[in-house]
Amino acid sequence: MTDRDWDAEMRKIDKQLESIPTQASTPVRAAAPSGGAAPMPFAKPETSTFGVMARLALAGILGVAIIFWPYTAKCGLGLAGYLGAVTTLIVAGVWSSIWTWKHRAAKAHTVSLLLLTWGLVLAAADVLPRIGYAKPTLQHPAHWTCS
Repeated sequence: MTDRDWDAEMRKIDKQLESIPTQASTPVRAAAPSGGAAPMPFAKPETSTFGVMARLALAGILGVAIIFWPYTAKCGLGLAGYLGAVTTLIVAGVWSSIWTWKHRAAKAHTVSLLLLTWGLVLAAADVLPRIGYAKPTLQHPAHWTCS
């Protein structure tokens, strides 16, 4: 092998990394514990798990509630309202997936991506027949307005 002192090389790299300014979205250096032990290399950002789970719960409630949409959504204002709710579900899925990604919540991130996918599937089921990309059915006709 080589005669390089890897400990010295790693200390140089650590010093360079410490000189880089941190941003709010990146992990911050943890303070040394009072017991005098070495500090942890990185700590999670300053928000709690409660905020992440609250966002995911709101998106999840909307994802389940959209199944029980009480109004007709075949055409006209009913369709516009339904597509607005589906768009809100997509935005909530993106919103919760960003937060779960930032806070390293793997299982919650998977659930938020499933909610996002669910919203995209619901949107595609109503939009694609109306733009001529999918075959229209009785539940999803080819027209936007009611006759």
